[in-house]
Amino acid sequence: MIKYLRQNYYDFVVIDKWVGEKILNQFLSLAQFYDIPTKKIINIVEFYEKTTFCCSMIHSEVSETDAITMVERPSKKIMIIKRTMDLLISVLLLPIVLPIIFISCLLTRLTSRGPAIFTQQRIGLNGKIFTIYKLRTMIYNPEGHQEHTVRGDKRITKFGKFFRKTKIDELPQLWNVLKGEMSLIGPRPEREDIVEQYAVQNNFYRIRHIIKPGITGWAQVNNPTATPEETIEKLEYDLFYINHLSVRLEFQILLRTIGVVSSLESL
Repeated sequence: MIKYLRQNYYDFVVIDKWVGEKILNQFLSLAQFYDIPTKKIINIVEFYEKTTFCCSMIHSEVSETDAITMVERPSKKIMIIKRTMDLLISVLLLPIVLPIIFISCLLTRLTSRGPAIFTQQRIGLNGKIFTIYKLRTMIYNPEGHQEHTVRGDKRITKFGKFFRKTKIDELPQLWNVLKGEMSLIGPRPEREDIVEQYAVQNNFYRIRHIIKPGITGWAQVNNPTATPEETIEKLEYDLFYINHLSVRLEFQILLRTIGVVSSLESL
């Protein structure tokens, strides 16, 4: 292997993560002796993250208790910075957002029966239930719609499809952000029954709740057209975001969100 690395060009050397520590250290020492860059020698988990920007740990068969210890909790410092950014950006957006919400509510009320604002109970930070606010995009149902929306769903109102594509329906959630129930960026909040369903499928699912849910997120900008069947795949992005949370990543997600919305490609 050393001979090959000295004579050939390569991007990375990927080591199986189950290689014994002693053997791995011997190999790294030998590589350094022959002036081979060890920064390019990474384990399979790190390689997976570098190439997919996802977290592979959700494929580990561990208990929910062990899953918690495997995720790196963001520092208090970054969470304070994140909250400050939430408040600052939300306040700056209000003069732009409020007229859009008002006009959208008016159009919704004029073209369909029922309230313009849709409310629903969702799971937030540390599993706490809160009320989320959205522009109503579906035909009013006092008991709520339990089934997921599908392409060409007849329940979506005249303006609902446009609101969904442009994410205008999410704008009332700035109130959730100001109240401290949500963040601008984070895993999307789900209903309690959905959380219970996917928590049974994967022990890492509840780990999403160690940070506040967001209006947009790493999963949303990487897979904006994800279907309910791809929820566990989106979990890979959510855990990657939690493990790598930084100011740089926050701004990257905000910029990519603008790109997703302006493209009008998301559902």
